[in-house]
Amino acid sequence: MTTFIDRTTADPTSAALEARFGLRIASLLNDTRSGADHDISERLRISREQALARARASRLATAPVTASAAPVVGRSAAGSAVLGRHPADWWGRIASVLPLLMLLGALVAIDAWQDGVQIGAAADVDAALLTDDLPPEAYSDPGFAEYLHAPQE
Repeated sequence: MTTFIDRTTADPTSAALEARFGLRIASLLNDTRSGADHDISERLRISREQALARARASRLATAPVTASAAPVVGRSAAGSAVLGRHPADWWGRIASVLPLLMLLGALVAIDAWQDGVQIGAAADVDAALLTDDLPPEAYSDPGFAEYLHAPQE
């Protein structure tokens, strides 16, 4: 029958007792090894090596494994470091800059259109002022503002 001990929940006193038990067994094996036959001492040595190998394997099996991929580092013709790309990968560079250029072009087009709308509105106001019966100075007269706010009959 094999008994497994969960070391994560064991308290420190049981760990100390287990260590003392291991030391006693080791000392007893060392004492009997000196007076034993060569055949018995060889079997004890092989058993000890197998036990140590199993302990190492169980320690490695329960140890957390961390793996990391080494980054691919290259060097461009200009001498700058390139991570994970071939230096002659122009299509990738163009594809990454193209959306920014399109956004910039759209902003310039929107600004030009907005300027055209404002210029058109100002031209309409100027045309209305110049074709009206009143002279343009009348619009700056404070009395004219009161005349506009007065009720019309």
